[in-house]
Amino acid sequence: MKKLFALSLGLIVVILVHAQAQNLVDWNFSAKKINSTTYEIYLTANLEPGWHVYSQSTPDGGPLPTTISYAKNPLVSLNGKAKEVGKLEQRFEEIFGVDVKQFSDKVSFVQTIQIKGKVKTSLTGNVEFMTCNDRECMPPTTQKFSIALN
Repeated sequence: MKKLFALSLGLIVVILVHAQAQNLVDWNFSAKKINSTTYEIYLTANLEPGWHVYSQSTPDGGPLPTTISYAKNPLVSLNGKAKEVGKLEQRFEEIFGVDVKQFSDKVSFVQTIQIKGKVKTSLTGNVEFMTCNDRECMPPTTQKFSIALN
């Protein structure tokens, strides 16, 4: 009985920590049409004060970088890697013992894409990120997205 109680309590703690991490970052996803076949995709993170997410590039031994993955869509091709638009902060992170690149307050990851012809489709995928402050880090979180391309 004690093992069941401990297991249940542990599961509740994991769920609450995951829910807290989700609430620290408010994600918005949108598309801006550049011309008939080119779009800029905006994956924008608005962070709670005091919290930050990491750049897409982090050194070995460092924190989990923000990673964007896209579902395969034969009508969509990516143009390079997503650009980071926001106030980039570089600092030594004692938790990891390395210099890191991070964003506080707000950051947009902007991906340019091409679609094949004048078709209606969507771009879906995931953003995996880790949220930290000066004292602690939340477990990595994955946010799904789907953006209509009309």
